Amino acid sequence: MAIDYGSWPALPEISGLAPFSGVVEKRRGALLSLDRAEIADLMRRYFDPQIPFAELKAAGIGPVEDMAEFKASDARTRLLRGESFSEERLCRVVLYPFEVRWAYHTNFQPMWNRSRPELAARAFPGNGFVVMRLRSRRPEEGLPIFWTPLLPGDHLLDPNAHPLPVLADPDKANLSAAARAWLAALGLPDPDKDRDIAALPWHHALAIGYAPAWLAENADGIRQDWPRVPLPDNAALLRASAALGARVAALLDPDTPVPGVTVGAIQPALAVIAVPTKRGGGAMTEADRTLTAGWGHSGKGGAVMPGRGRIVSRDYAPDEAPVQAEAALLGARTHDVFLNADAYWRNIPETVWSFTIGGYQVLKKFLSYREQPLLGRALAPGEVR
Repeated sequence: MAIDYGSWPALPEISGLAPFSGVVEKRRGALLSLDRAEIADLMRRYFDPQIPFAELKAAGIGPVEDMAEFKASDARTRLLRGESFSEERLCRVVLYPFEVRWAYHTNFQPMWNRSRPELAARAFPGNGFVVMRLRSRRPEEGLPIFWTPLLPGDHLLDPNAHPLPVLADPDKANLSAAARAWLAALGLPDPDKDRDIAALPWHHALAIGYAPAWLAENADGIRQDWPRVPLPDNAALLRASAALGARVAALLDPDTPVPGVTVGAIQPALAVIAVPTKRGGGAMTEADRTLTAGWGHSGKGGAVMPGRGRIVSRDYAPDEAPVQAEAALLGARTHDVFLNADAYWRNIPETVWSFTIGGYQVLKKFLSYREQPLLGRALAPGEVR
């Protein structure tokens, strides 16, 4: 009997809340920064009534450019009347897969184009979001699901991201009546009283969403509608699947330590991937960490446009044998990806380089935002690592 993809529940059917949309800044990045201290300092000055708007505009501090229906001077005047600077409004936002920014997030209109207060209220410690999309633009969009414990942006997936939280509030699981009945039928405890139980369906969905067989066998359906997943018929299977999904969640969250990957004894194949290298050897200087290989540039309206960059494809070297042994997963060839004329990341296997989530080639997208003219500085050692 053939498996009927359409008979499986779509992710919104598991959720007790309707899908949200991600936050939208659309202030040319004026409310965002890679650095918490920087955005805090800028916004303190923006909120200082002693600093005239003209001075802020000349220095490019805060949202000072008119756009569409946003009138920058009027917006600041209203903001100063209704709100003051608060450290509590500093948070992190995920713009694209693995692309995290510090943000000054406020629901005071019209500072953000779409601040999504109901979504933001659920970005509390201990919660997390399964992020999906309704449909794809292209056949080859890669993985259609993402996970983050941070506030999701509207374009975290292309064309639009729709987050579903694990918890509706700190004491209530975000599960539909049907999902709750399914868990009860499996003999599992009340998900409102146990956060681990509340997370099981969502971690299971991640495990399915990152399974190559699910992607290959249901490609047409996945492209055209919300993702659908089969539900295990016993608690042991659910827990086993959710354990895989929890590992996927950890791998998708740069802040979560993953034994063998980011902490502890690193797996041999991973230890030789993406090694920061410079011609002639030696430690990288600040000049070596400057990204000038043409990975991105500023386009219309301040949008970042990807560039071709510089990449050299080659066979694995003898000292990269641990990676070559994993060639069925990582690819038969590897790449050196350049920061500039003299420095590069050595040995990025082809499937790592081409890895795509929600329509974005993750590494290429990441690099496009870090060209020196856009970033305004060299990469820090930690960013290179």
